Amino acid sequence: MRCPFCGNEDTQVKDSRPTEDNTAIRRRRQCTNCAGRFTTFERIQLRELAVVKSNGQRAPFEREKMLRSMQIALRKRPVEPERVDQIVTGIVRRLESLGEAEIPSSVIGEMVMDALSGLDQVAYVRFASVYRNFGEKKDFEEFIGGLDDERD
Repeated sequence: MRCPFCGNEDTQVKDSRPTEDNTAIRRRRQCTNCAGRFTTFERIQLRELAVVKSNGQRAPFEREKMLRSMQIALRKRPVEPERVDQIVTGIVRRLESLGEAEIPSSVIGEMVMDALSGLDQVAYVRFASVYRNFGEKKDFEEFIGGLDDERD
């Protein structure tokens, strides 16, 4: 593991333990060159996933990219980061269990929207506005109107 401070490739593991939800291993490391300490997380990856975008391009699936997009939608909302991480882990497990190596981006987007709808309605609307490419005020009105219909 490369030291983030000096770039040295020789680091020592000082402590290892599972995370609270047992989905990753947390390792405390120390650089043998600069004595800098840092933490790494190892996650189990069942298979390599690729995302098939709407234009047909393929790209490697990036858990961090999905996490970032959810964090942006949840910015300044009263949701704990640990809860978001658990949801992302759950979505990744669902994607891996589909049995497909290539996942359409629309499937991922819908899974994220489903998760956000149950977590925070404001974040759900924020994410939907980007995911569904809202361009006008009426797009928001129609979407929010649909939310009211779902609750009735």
